[in-house]
Amino acid sequence: MVALRTAPHIRNKEGNMERIIEIRHLSKYFGTHEVLKDINFSVNKGEVISIIGSSGSGKSTLLRCINLLEKPDGGEIIFKGENILDGRRDVQQHRVMTGMVFQQFNLFNNHNALNNCILGQMKVLKRSREEAEEIAMKYLNVVGMERFVNARTSQLSGGQKQRVAIARALSMEPDVMLLDEPTSALDPEMVGEVLKVMKELAKTGLTMLVVTHEMGFAKEVSSRVVFMDKGVIAEEGKPEQIFNNPVQDRTREFLSRILNQ
Repeated sequence: MVALRTAPHIRNKEGNMERIIEIRHLSKYFGTHEVLKDINFSVNKGEVISIIGSSGSGKSTLLRCINLLEKPDGGEIIFKGENILDGRRDVQQHRVMTGMVFQQFNLFNNHNALNNCILGQMKVLKRSREEAEEIAMKYLNVVGMERFVNARTSQLSGGQKQRVAIARALSMEPDVMLLDEPTSALDPEMVGEVLKVMKELAKTGLTMLVVTHEMGFAKEVSSRVVFMDKGVIAEEGKPEQIFNNPVQDRTREFLSRILNQ
């Protein structure tokens, strides 16, 4: 595995952290059920934000709204200064800038690892095959999958598939990476290899939003932790605050339950 160069956090001319995403009063319904209720939070460039909470709390739906895989019913998502919900956004180009890594990999099983990482580049970014292969190989090296470039994804383990999926997203060179429970579909012995890649990426200054049940990752790697409960952000803060001194009773109850399993 090849380490990416560590990058500093980006600050604007005033010396403040550069904001890349701001979410204002976001709501989302599935039928009559309000899945997201008045969500407000921001993401600065270079931050790693872990989103934790019970199943059904709205974590994955929030990521899918940011990536425009789901259309919110109200509010605003300001991405790099523009409201992506105003109807003028090119959805495909937006998804390039917000790379998504899914629970179930979503790879093309009839293609090898390399092709999985170059097809999107060629189709969406209009890169030549030569340029796309060079970039894909860079990121397959980063995730430790350079020896498997010619292997069909159906031949790979779950951990290897997820590392290819991460390389595929990185190959589009997004502004932010959205990772939706990237270890939840893996056998326990494969979780560590994917977490190792994620930890290395976090050191580079890559902006990351990670929905995760891996509390060790959230505690050790995150810039901030967001705890969601029943469609709202119940609490957010630095990892040491959330894990050692949570303010809300429901945060304490969730952490007590999840950490004592």
